[in-house]
Amino acid sequence: MVPDSREQLRTTFESAAALYHQARPDYPVELFDALVEMAALEPDAALLEVGCATGKATLPLARRGFAITAVELGAALAAQARTNLAGFDRVSVVNADFERWEPPPAAMFDLVYAATAWHWIDPEVGYPKAWRLLEPGGHLAFWGAGHVVPEDHADPFFREIQDIYDEIGERIPGGWQFSTAQTLPDYAADIEATGLFTDVRLRRFGWEIRYTAEAYIRLLDTFSGHIAMAQWQRDRLYGEIRRRLAARPDGTLRRHWGAVLHVARRTMPGGGALT
Repeated sequence: MVPDSREQLRTTFESAAALYHQARPDYPVELFDALVEMAALEPDAALLEVGCATGKATLPLARRGFAITAVELGAALAAQARTNLAGFDRVSVVNADFERWEPPPAAMFDLVYAATAWHWIDPEVGYPKAWRLLEPGGHLAFWGAGHVVPEDHADPFFREIQDIYDEIGERIPGGWQFSTAQTLPDYAADIEATGLFTDVRLRRFGWEIRYTAEAYIRLLDTFSGHIAMAQWQRDRLYGEIRRRLAARPDGTLRRHWGAVLHVARRTMPGGGALT
């Protein structure tokens, strides 16, 4: 993604703030179990979340008692997150651009993490800033929820609907690449190349959600590419989704999700690692 595209698209989620929390998938409990283990988080750990949106990944960690500072670019998303997290005294939501935001003096964190948000951050800024805000021995973690298609029990709907994307001019250059949870790309090499983090570990997760036509359309309305479509494109696509699912006996589709959890330890000044 080129910088201009990143800057333009990452602001589109504001228009979906009311839908986002309802429509976006919850992450598996096992992912948070793995995160706590891999980042060696103690009960009194201080966490910094980059791009919390409405708090989909904040809530599970807040329920575990961690102190969390959650930074969110969109004002409407941040307001929704504050509502969702109102019952947690150790959580604060800051409406700011992470790349420009500075915490209070002397504030340091045991974990900097991002859920389906790190790809919106300029890596030339994000990695050094995370390193600077982490305690010695602290960790950076990120993951994203992506569409995957299992080889043995995929729903054919997604391959079949590509003809409508082609028709409305939304063909993906080179064609849609169907990944499984095990073949999703990882960014371990990118993390290591910074020289700022070491001991990069990965854990992969896959899960399935069944959607009605209206629930699936609500999900699509939270995706930057669909938000940016012209109204006639959405009308054509969504009308066809409704028509095709209405022809199914149960009126639903199965969408599989995958995530690659990345956890890396902060190096010490000079490139060493805390042992």
